[in-house]
Amino acid sequence: MNRAMWIINVVVGKIFDVVFLPFRRLDPWFGMIVVSFLTGLLMLFIFGRTSNQDGIRRTKAKIKAHLLELRLYKESLGQSLRSQGSIFAANFKYIGYALKPMLVMMIPVLLILVQLNLWFGSLSLSAGQAAIVKVKLKEGTSPLRTDIRLEAPEGVDVETPALRLEESREIDWRLRAEKNGLHVLAFHWGAETFTKSLGVGQYRLSRVPAVKPGPGFFAVMANPGEKPLAANLPVESVEVAYFPQRLSVFGLHLHWLGAFLVLSIVFGFAFKGVFKVDI
Repeated sequence: MNRAMWIINVVVGKIFDVVFLPFRRLDPWFGMIVVSFLTGLLMLFIFGRTSNQDGIRRTKAKIKAHLLELRLYKESLGQSLRSQGSIFAANFKYIGYALKPMLVMMIPVLLILVQLNLWFGSLSLSAGQAAIVKVKLKEGTSPLRTDIRLEAPEGVDVETPALRLEESREIDWRLRAEKNGLHVLAFHWGAETFTKSLGVGQYRLSRVPAVKPGPGFFAVMANPGEKPLAANLPVESVEVAYFPQRLSVFGLHLHWLGAFLVLSIVFGFAFKGVFKVDI
């Protein structure tokens, strides 16, 4: 199951690599607008194919008719109450029609969101910038009795010895990136070695995986940027504490998730008439 999830992550990741390739050197907003537009169209397609379009149209027409009744018979308490009850029943029916496509859309939306977090969630380090790398150990594993050594490549300096935090089951180091590039940190535990990427001076729009996950299904799904850790290691995850990325507009600094949701919904509603999809 975990291997299947990893393969799905790789395939979806390649698609995003292609989509974002023309925008790597541009402001991240360009990539965000394009992927929101494509997502809006994808959601329209799924909604149109999986929903009862005739039922939705009839239900929306009934709601409009009952709303008109409220305006025409506003002086009649009995009729107003009946119309409000009919509106409530029609809305409940509409929710039932929308439930199936919403459930179907959850799967591609989740895959899209975790990929977008790779591209918009974190900023790669700049040359000369320091960061903390954290090795999170599995439940029941003590950092005081687990000998894990960090080997940094040329261009990355390890500034501190390992800081072992018993309560949070962490072993932390502070690194300083001296050279641009995609570096590979090597961690040694006995005869075993595992790695973690470190992005320094990447393009304005780049994949920056902050977490290398363990082999659990949900951990692999939520962190698709790197191949998961082997199950025999005492390590739950490896994380580089990058600075979060924000999208700037009119002096505001927005989280990528809010920008994506708003744009994809706007594009979806803007093109529903073109694709003849009732929402």
